[in-house]
Amino acid sequence: MTKPVPQSQAILPPITDPTIHAQIDRLARRYLDAGGIGMEILSRIGASAEGLIERLPDFARSRLDGATHAALDRAFSAASGSRKLVRDRGDWFNRLASTVSGAAGGAGGIVGALIEMPFTITLLLRAMLEIAAEHGLDPEDEEVRKECLRIFATAGPFEDDDGSDLGLLAVRFSVTGQTIQGLISKVAPRLSIAMGQKLAAQAAPVFGALVGASINYSFARFYQELARVHFGIMRLSRETGLPKEALIEALRLSIDRQKPRK
Repeated sequence: MTKPVPQSQAILPPITDPTIHAQIDRLARRYLDAGGIGMEILSRIGASAEGLIERLPDFARSRLDGATHAALDRAFSAASGSRKLVRDRGDWFNRLASTVSGAAGGAGGIVGALIEMPFTITLLLRAMLEIAAEHGLDPEDEEVRKECLRIFATAGPFEDDDGSDLGLLAVRFSVTGQTIQGLISKVAPRLSIAMGQKLAAQAAPVFGALVGASINYSFARFYQELARVHFGIMRLSRETGLPKEALIEALRLSIDRQKPRK
């Protein structure tokens, strides 16, 4: 019996429409620009992404995976509930709310940063759901919620992502699951790395609230930009009938073409 070809290895239909390529190129530029401000903030405060988590005290590192999993577990109901109580306010309001949250966490040191983390994850998720709605998608749809989790699985803004390691294409095919809970279990360890870097950077007492605010702004901007890429691909797939995998592969090629050469 012939084994089925895995979707990630299947021959994908070529995309010949130049208007689709133009949209994909814009998404690729957004993807490449998403994390720039995060690395800039780290360079200004004299830190690098490498080794940040090792700077966390043992009690914080031991709690990181469990705290991230618990935060993701509760974030969907909290984010959806907040959208029913307060209307969507757009990118800048969500970035401002995340910035204020980061300032409060940074002012409280590592303990304050740990307490602030679930609130920040909920704010980031709400921002993603708003962007899904902007793209004509239903924020309550399970596929949209799964896509939000895949966005969280992508390398954080402090990672020098080359577009091939934890980039959008790799995450698309490696983070799969039949249920939201199954995806949360796979995503939480990846997100905890980004959250650990955030905690270690913002908990430095010499910088305090200012760095906490700056880092949270960076995280909000990063995940909002990635949400526009992911949901832009979902919208294009629905409008054109092209498989998402074909569009993602075209996006990967566009990212490679536009990526600055070192």
